[in-house]
Amino acid sequence: MYILGIESSCDETAAAVINENKEILSSVVWTQLDEHKKFGGVVPEIAARAHLEKIDEIVTKALDTAKISFSDLNAVAAAAGPGLIGGVIVGVMTAKAIAAVNNIPFIAVNHLEGHALAARILYPVNFPFLLLLTSGGHCQILEVLGVGKYQKLGATIDDAAGEAFDKVAKMLNLGYPGGPWVEKYALNGNPDRFSLPRPLKGKNNCDFSFSGLKTAVRHLIEKLENNLSENDKADISAAFQKAVVDVMKDRMTKAINIFKSHFPEAKDVVVAGGVAANSAIRSMILDLAQENQLIFSAPPPNLCTDNAAMIAYAALERFNLGLINTLDFKPRPRWPLYENYEQS
Repeated sequence: MYILGIESSCDETAAAVINENKEILSSVVWTQLDEHKKFGGVVPEIAARAHLEKIDEIVTKALDTAKISFSDLNAVAAAAGPGLIGGVIVGVMTAKAIAAVNNIPFIAVNHLEGHALAARILYPVNFPFLLLLTSGGHCQILEVLGVGKYQKLGATIDDAAGEAFDKVAKMLNLGYPGGPWVEKYALNGNPDRFSLPRPLKGKNNCDFSFSGLKTAVRHLIEKLENNLSENDKADISAAFQKAVVDVMKDRMTKAINIFKSHFPEAKDVVVAGGVAANSAIRSMILDLAQENQLIFSAPPPNLCTDNAAMIAYAALERFNLGLINTLDFKPRPRWPLYENYEQS
């Protein structure tokens, strides 16, 4: 059995093929990094046009790499939201066309569910499991009860962690995308030179807030009169990253206690999403898991950032449960993972 997955929700045009044994037969990702770098962020209209120009080529390459043709497919899936709606439409309409022409099922995958289930491609992660999903547009803690079944424990009340990383990198003129640059600079920085706030730390919930932390960095840069040396940039990056890790540790500690009270026999904790590629965050979650006798799993970096293999795999899980969609499914710019998935 072969399932084709398509991902176009932000600034990566991607296609992948997976089989019934969870083997990724191809995973092609074309990034629009150069198109958006000069703007310091993703421009939706530019992204949509780029997806439209590249999607056919990327899908063809994914099939060729997997050494199959359209006639071999058992289903086709697309990230149908949340995301930049222009790009989402490109992926969904492409998948619908393939489904209609080849008379195969179409599966609309929540982009966040792709991230949520990605660890199950490579590791024996069992339901229920605790998930920290952190990316450029999202930061939330979820109890994953099964495919399409999510219980929110906490979420950001303003900015996502990934957005904060990107904005801090932009303020420091480090490069784009910002997350990897901040992490790189932080390796050589002194995290204790500057004092930054830990928003919501100690609060009796599992929510996040990164807007104030981002503003504190801006004020710090202004205090230094924007005349930053490389050492200054490294120290600010280290201080910012440590603040994020400290906040996430505090939030996840509370979440683990709640999760264990709900599911005493459960053993798995997962971190996923683009920010999950950050080694400091992964290391902190690993330590927390070990302290609480839980098993830590995280997708490898190439499955943390946006890709179509995770979309194809989420579609495989849904296909096996008979969860397919009609061709009148409407792409969604917003699609909370923890709402009633089947009625969305």
